[in-house]
This record gives sequence, C-alpha cells and structure tokens, in this order.
Amino acid sequence: MNAKVDELSLPEIDVEEFRKVVRSRRSVRRFTDEPIPDAVLEDCLELATLAPNSSNLQPWEFYVVKTPELRGKLAEACLGQNAATTAPVLIAIVARPDTWRRHAQLALDEWPKDEKLPPIVEKYYKKIAPLHYNQGPFGLLGAAKKTAGLAVGLARPVPRGPYSVNEMKVWATKSTALAAQNLMLALRAHGYDSCPMEGMDECRVKKLLNLPSKGLVTMVLAAGRRAENGVYNSQYRFDQKTLVHYL
Repeated sequence: MNAKVDELSLPEIDVEEFRKVVRSRRSVRRFTDEPIPDAVLEDCLELATLAPNSSNLQPWEFYVVKTPELRGKLAEACLGQNAATTAPVLIAIVARPDTWRRHAQLALDEWPKDEKLPPIVEKYYKKIAPLHYNQGPFGLLGAAKKTAGLAVGLARPVPRGPYSVNEMKVWATKSTALAAQNLMLALRAHGYDSCPMEGMDECRVKKLLNLPSKGLVTMVLAAGRRAENGVYNSQYRFDQKTLVHYL
C-alpha cells in the first residue's frame, strides 16, 4: 500500500481510473457509521503529504478526530452540519505559517541518506529561506523586502512576497489546500468519501483541539462511507469558456 514509486521509471497509469476518482468525488453530506480502517486512513494521510508544496517546507498539520465524545464536540463547532454529525472521522487540516524555520532545518536533516546534498540546496535552506520567509520584528523586515522588491522589480522579474504575516498565512494555506485535495482524492480511491467544511467556529475548533495559536484551520474534513442520501443534488460546473482562457 505504501510502496514508493521509482521516479526514474514511471508506472503506466490508466487515466480512466483517475477520471473515475475525480468525477465520483463529491461533497458528501451524510455518512454511514462504518469506520474507516486505520490502514486506509494512514495511507490516505501519507498520500496527502505527498502534495506539492512551497520549497518542500510542508506547512501543514492534520488532526484526526475519531473518539465519539470529541468528535461530537467538534461537529458542534462545525455548526452541526450533517456531514460533521454523521462522519466517523473528522480531520482538522491546519496551515502552519510559523513552522518554516524548523522545517527548513528538517529539509536538510532528512535529506535522503543515499543522495549527496547539492550545495545549492544547502545554501537555499540555510541562507535564502531564512531571508525569504522571515518577516522580522513587527514585520519590519518584510516591509523592507517589499520596498527593495518594488525597486528591483522595475528592471527584472523578482519574487513578490511573502512580505507580511498575512501573506505568510496565504502562502501556507495554498500548500495546505493542495494536501487537502490529495487527501480527498485518496479517500475516494479507497472507496470512501469526504466533505470539506469551511463553515465552522475556528476559535472553538482551535480551543477544542488545543491547536497552535498561529495555526490556521483551513478546513475540517468529514470522512467516511457515503450514505444513500449522502449527495444532495447532481454535480454541475460553469461553462469552461467562462473560466478557462487560452492566450
């Protein structure tokens, strides 16, 4: 289940199987009480963490709630939505804009032992990342970087941020959302379903789960086996001509 793909010899992939996963994934509002096997849940979470993310700093955390009492309280904090009250598993998916420094060191410490660490990678995590992501006391370093970026950007392309604490929140949330999508697709591939919920009282969720103060609850994901009445309506999307632009 957790076999590692050899990147140098890519496996044959059946796009129709992937299409089935994507097209059958729905935001399920009601679940059966069938539990998700631990091995399946662990595999889905591993696949979630394989999502692409900024500088491989993996600015996310997953809080898996299965115990009935705590799950009931978390469902209440999710405004009592049917998805929250019926799911056997609730997962708080948390973006961490504050872990970049520790994770930069982890990126070096956990570099594959059978591969030589390229000097450019070591330089990035030791020198570039600390400058790029650090906003400094009261955001003063971020403001200075923004000013410098505006000046240098007049002559050539430059990275535009993150230049503030709020931009760091956006930075972390983008990568975390990619991991959340991986998780939802992995659950569907295993025959289970999910519902991403933004409708919640984040303050209560953070207090209930004792989350880090700087963590951002990107969503609470309800997960389980789809009930017969779990999908409320047919799926539809806007005309692609409205949203897709070829230049």
